[in-house]
Amino acid sequence: MLSRRFGENLFDDMFGDPFDLLPVFSYRDPLYGKPAKTLMKTDIREKDDSYELDIDLPGFNKDEIHAQISDGYLTVSASKGLDRDKKDDKGRYIRRERYCGECSRSFYIGDGITEKDVSAKFEDGILKLSIPKRETKALPKPNQIAIE
Repeated sequence: MLSRRFGENLFDDMFGDPFDLLPVFSYRDPLYGKPAKTLMKTDIREKDDSYELDIDLPGFNKDEIHAQISDGYLTVSASKGLDRDKKDDKGRYIRRERYCGECSRSFYIGDGITEKDVSAKFEDGILKLSIPKRETKALPKPNQIAIE
């Protein structure tokens, strides 16, 4: 019987897919040793004048999260470091499940929106972003020619 904790098999790394060892086929993110698709889950809501993003970042502090806008893309990144110099006098570790690494996601928000337009708030492990909607230009109506 294999032990399972937090939905993850403790022997996944040992008996996993052999193709996962090659970086070309790897889908795992080094942060927390979990697949990248399970990190930074995002909910996006559309309101009348803005888009609201809620990004799950549990275990991160406010100073470990960075958001920037460049070339019409909003990029949110988080990085976590682990101080391995500290020693614990209470016993030996059999397994440590705290890792260091980084993750990031990018969202296309279009040109014309600057970092001054976006408001951000981080509380309870959730980054809340509010991005205003841009005014869209009306496309010119085509002048149709009747064909007989």
